[in-house]
Amino acid sequence: MTIRVLIVEDEPEFMRRFSNAVLNDSSLSLVAAVSTGEAGLAMLDLQTPDVLLVDLGLPDIHGVKLISHVAKHHPACDVLVVTMFADDENVVASIEAGASGYLLKDASSERIAASIHELRTGGAPISPGIARRVLQRFRMQVSPNDAPGTRLPAEPSPLTVRETELLRMVAKGFTFETIGKLLDISPHTVVAHVKKIYRKLAVHSRSEAIYEASQMGLL
Repeated sequence: MTIRVLIVEDEPEFMRRFSNAVLNDSSLSLVAAVSTGEAGLAMLDLQTPDVLLVDLGLPDIHGVKLISHVAKHHPACDVLVVTMFADDENVVASIEAGASGYLLKDASSERIAASIHELRTGGAPISPGIARRVLQRFRMQVSPNDAPGTRLPAEPSPLTVRETELLRMVAKGFTFETIGKLLDISPHTVVAHVKKIYRKLAVHSRSEAIYEASQMGLL
């Protein structure tokens, strides 16, 4: 079975490069390559691909709108963001909306094709620089030197710094695969950490853990 890919990219040079990355891999097939978000939405509903490769800076709508549409209406479709935007706001917004991979446009054609395959096998391809930025963002959130006004727990936290960091990522909606990628650990290790968090908080689910941690001022 070939992996069907839809590309939404408005810059002709990058559209050609991304299209060639797909066309040059015999196990990938190109559903379409369109240059606007509205055309992307129409194609998604017309013939749902296995992977949506999308830029964020589209001429009509923000790429995050397409990601949210996929997450809501086509959950079996994986989303790979390939963009120039490396800022925290766009990265986190994309991942929270449902993107499973995030690459910068300096990625090679080979890296693009390999990332598509990685997505379909449950991976979360992320450019190293992006992974470092996201990880740094979450580490700052659990730092004892947080900005004034940040809520601090009234009592000593039962969680370690790493467990708190991981729980914040869970609360943001990141998958175990993505968390493992960002923390450079296996998804199995992520699961082990989550189980330990549940035991420490005396809860049995993600929602209960998030609620309990929020009540304790840990999030």
